[in-house]
Amino acid sequence: MHITFFALLAASLARYLIRHPGEPRTPWVIALSIVLALLYVLGPALSARPTPRWLLWLGAVVGVWVVLVLLAPSYTWCAVPLLYTGLRALPVRHALALVTVLTVFVVVAQLRLADGFDPNLLIAPPAVAALAVAVFVHMRRQSERLAAIERRQGTLDERQRLAMEIHDTLAQGLSSQRMLLQAADRIWESDPDKARTHVHTAASFAERNLAEARRFVHDLAPADLAEGGGLPAALMALADRSTTETLSVRCRVDGPARPLPDRVESALLRIAQGALANITEHSGASAAALTLTFLDDQVVLDIADDGRGFDPAALSPTGVRGHGLPAIRARAGQLGGILTVESAPGEGTVLSAAIPLEHRP
Repeated sequence: MHITFFALLAASLARYLIRHPGEPRTPWVIALSIVLALLYVLGPALSARPTPRWLLWLGAVVGVWVVLVLLAPSYTWCAVPLLYTGLRALPVRHALALVTVLTVFVVVAQLRLADGFDPNLLIAPPAVAALAVAVFVHMRRQSERLAAIERRQGTLDERQRLAMEIHDTLAQGLSSQRMLLQAADRIWESDPDKARTHVHTAASFAERNLAEARRFVHDLAPADLAEGGGLPAALMALADRSTTETLSVRCRVDGPARPLPDRVESALLRIAQGALANITEHSGASAAALTLTFLDDQVVLDIADDGRGFDPAALSPTGVRGHGLPAIRARAGQLGGILTVESAPGEGTVLSAAIPLEHRP
């Protein structure tokens, strides 16, 4: 699409120079073409997400293009790459608004250029825009569907792996313990020495099974925590991984960071993951922030977004909705913590999980 933009820009400039040589506005058209090319090059360097700087860049690109179209209507075809740029990074409603504005401007410019009324000029640009939007939306849905299938397949593969591991280790060990203890019970009075040998062997199986169980627990712990660096590093990695073309996620740590119990770190990381999943799926937000605050007697994790929000008063009697918030509240409650929800329609949402450093169920 980037190559297409520069090809159309060069073709539009060449067409103008061929058809309008020596006109007073020619230097302006050339200068603005160079400015538009340089501005477009800056886009990927800034960001692929709708940050304030990126939105300012998009406004500048569209503004320069509008002036060029007013000077030379042949530049209207550069609207197609700009259309895809908006679709790729902007929220759906904002992208559709940009597509509508660009399409209307193209129609008006083409009609100004024509000698008389041409119905093709009125129908063709909206048709091209509709086709481009349809293709883009279809491709995005297909990619999201493929990602969901891959996640599900990964989950099924992991379940199968764990089932095989448990069958080959813990289940076999427990079965052996049961047989040994039953044999010891049968000969306890007739052959106490051999019975004790069975009991000692069963104890060795129990010790081995305990080691296997601890290995399973370690393997099932969040991977970001297993890599070291503690909860702050894990949350920063989560923020980077959750940042997409449409959602910017940042992480901040307040207060002197210190080691936390494994259960607390794991629960807070899972809470952050669940909250970000809710934001991605339901909020329509363009930005989210994770803030981890270390206090004297507790640690607090705040997850804020600028999405559409909702009315907390409309929650169910248990104070939660759907499946995401109940799981988050349950994780906080298991550690004696409290989850608070602050939101309003159109004003975003803030989840705050406060976990005491001394567990109080």
